[in-house]
Amino acid sequence: METTTAAKLTETATDQRLLGLLDKLTLEEKVHLLTGRDVWTTWPMEKIGLRRILVSDGPTGVRGEVWDERQPSMSFPSATAISSSWDPGIADRLGAASAVEARRKGVDVVLGPTINLHRSPLGGRHFEAFSEDPVLTAELAAAYVNGVQRNGVAATPKHYVANDSETDRLTLDARIDERPMRELYLLAFEKAIVESGAWAVMSAYNSVNGVTASENELLETPLNSEWGFDGVVVSDWTAVRSINSAHAAQDLVMPGPHGPWGAALVSAVRAGDVPESSINRKVLRILQLAARVGALEGFEPVQAAPVDLEDLVAFVREAAAAGTVMVKNDGVLPLDSPHVGKVAVIGHNAKYARTQGGGSATVVPDKVVSPLDGLRTVFGSENVSYNLGAIVQEGVAELPLEQLTNPVTQAPGLRATFLDAAGTELLTEDRSTTALVWLGGNAPIRESATLRLHTIYTPDTTGTIRLGAATAGHARIYVNNELVHEAMIEVNSDDFAESFLAPPSSTVELAVTAGIPIDVRVELHTGNRTGSLENALSVTLGTEPTTVDPETLIIEAAAAARQADIAVVVVGTNSRVESEGYDRTSLDLPGMQDRLVHAVAAANPRTIVIVNAGAPVVMPWRHEVAAILIGYFGGQEFGTALADILTGDAEPGGRLPTTWPATQGSVPVLNTTPDVDGKLSYDEGIHIGYRAWLKSGATPAYDFGFGLGYTTWSITSIDAAATLAEAGSAVPVTVSLTNTGPRPGKQVVQLYAEKNDSAVDRPVRWLVASAPVWAEPGQTVSAVLRLPTRLLAYWEDKWTYEPGEYRIHAGFSVTDLPVCTSVVIPA
Repeated sequence: METTTAAKLTETATDQRLLGLLDKLTLEEKVHLLTGRDVWTTWPMEKIGLRRILVSDGPTGVRGEVWDERQPSMSFPSATAISSSWDPGIADRLGAASAVEARRKGVDVVLGPTINLHRSPLGGRHFEAFSEDPVLTAELAAAYVNGVQRNGVAATPKHYVANDSETDRLTLDARIDERPMRELYLLAFEKAIVESGAWAVMSAYNSVNGVTASENELLETPLNSEWGFDGVVVSDWTAVRSINSAHAAQDLVMPGPHGPWGAALVSAVRAGDVPESSINRKVLRILQLAARVGALEGFEPVQAAPVDLEDLVAFVREAAAAGTVMVKNDGVLPLDSPHVGKVAVIGHNAKYARTQGGGSATVVPDKVVSPLDGLRTVFGSENVSYNLGAIVQEGVAELPLEQLTNPVTQAPGLRATFLDAAGTELLTEDRSTTALVWLGGNAPIRESATLRLHTIYTPDTTGTIRLGAATAGHARIYVNNELVHEAMIEVNSDDFAESFLAPPSSTVELAVTAGIPIDVRVELHTGNRTGSLENALSVTLGTEPTTVDPETLIIEAAAAARQADIAVVVVGTNSRVESEGYDRTSLDLPGMQDRLVHAVAAANPRTIVIVNAGAPVVMPWRHEVAAILIGYFGGQEFGTALADILTGDAEPGGRLPTTWPATQGSVPVLNTTPDVDGKLSYDEGIHIGYRAWLKSGATPAYDFGFGLGYTTWSITSIDAAATLAEAGSAVPVTVSLTNTGPRPGKQVVQLYAEKNDSAVDRPVRWLVASAPVWAEPGQTVSAVLRLPTRLLAYWEDKWTYEPGEYRIHAGFSVTDLPVCTSVVIPA
């Protein structure tokens, strides 16, 4: 299977010196390089001048080697926000910015972008992926890869392939016919490999058609043999489970130092079960990656230092606005800020916004601007009231830093201490958060017996709180040196993301008085940890929501809205709803948020709703409110960007990259749960997303590609440069449009193909190209879009071009297509 790519790599390696380095290595040394050294690094080898390669999670921020607020990272908008811009330029800049962050933290490889498709809106990790459409996904992913690698850091498109949902993702077997595999799920990856030349790819946890991804032939064909991939296939963490993967085009096992290869792989080579040529190919690819990123002595890196630099805070703010989708506006927006009057800001997510999704993509930013912060800045704190409205939080939330005092340093925060079985201190850290994760770095988790967290907490309210911890293991909580709670907190999942990054919590009710400090100490037993992540630990000290009458919260919020000139309600999800490791069970907003919006809208007709969710939710109140903005997880400048949009300083530049349903029951492709045999059948074939909606005839709340701006547009003409299009060519299509409104603005021109007389099953129509455009009031502009005829072909053992006429529609969403032209594939 690997003969072709091994020969290709030998011929096209950076130079023959790589082969010379390979010759210096023993079999044992070669195999040693194929499993990571620890959670985030590969093995160095001094005899050939190879230093370690540091990898880091990075789809929307680069965390670095440690998960630590003392080493903060930029938090960029989520992938769904980036994709809503429909702007490859934004995706390219995100990639370049990510590489700048990576270099600042010494990172060589960014583990992103996430290229899996939004097959079902229940997918719990969709905030981290771009779209339900493979063409839009491919365009943005390729641009991101370009940006990262232009600044000298490797990008890693993931998770190859069909990791489109999270339920049982470690064992799920995605059953997909060859045609949808090629036309949808592989197509999403292809451009990032063929055109952008990604230096790495991550293989997925799941199986595809009965074979786990790290052992699958798909790693060779089409990835290597057809697309010419010459980079490193790195496994998802713990995804390599057997020696069988060594036969496949799987190159690097992560994390280390344990794994299924090692000595077993050496023995397999010596026994003739695995050819040494296969090992050589894998090592050469790792060495070539090291040469590209500057980790191999004697080789010039592709780019020694970032060359594409910009103000990252300003970029986050711009990108968040560019990806915010306005789906309704009765004229209330933009607000005339000097004459607004009183603003009632309502909602848990207004004050405690979700600016990123949960799971391995999490970063720790230095500062986050919430919607409440942003609105108080532009309208003045004296003009902005706040009401909680509804409880969204589930589980334990960290304690506010301003209410904490480190008992040793007297600075805000806590002291964390690792102790051995004799009570000797092994490591002490002074931290400024109570949400702590050790995953990588030098914390002596393996050697310790106990982790002690100690802080002085000053409550800001009088009453009963629920104080506790979210973690795994045996925990004791002491208040004022008295044991008040002891629990064995057990996880019920084998999935790392669910058990480690979203563990269950245990709390105790405690009477407190505002302004009266209490001494809080948590002791967590850390011994007897096993497995590949035995040196990892997460714990959050915090409070659960107290029992509050939900009707009282809604009544108070409605009263505040009634007394205000404008009501801004921020609704959204929480980390128990959208996160890596599990899918959603419902598209409803958690808690009583729908009831809240109904009540506020009834109290104030000038109600604006901000949706702070990474993926679709149903909005049963959408006809009752004045305006709706979908802000997704907008990154650390989320609140500033929203304020810019509400006041008209920025255009709501987004268009939907995924269909938003009116009801969950109307969604044509919904299931993400495997059957009893672990199989998840993609029975819908090529009809996912808007394709499935069009086929079913159901009407969603908001169509794929839809979005409003602060101006109006009309398309005046469409012209295809060639009516006869040869197979494999690209046809330029020019669309002219005019800004007919009073303001400068942005529009996204979208091209869809249609072939009603096709002899094979086709979507009703499908996206083939798009481009963002900007124009001044009254200005007519022309967008020239490149239509690859490959996107008109279908897969039947090869790309097959059906002769005849294809109608090419242009417009502003999948159902708003006022003009069309034709392209003919000759017989």
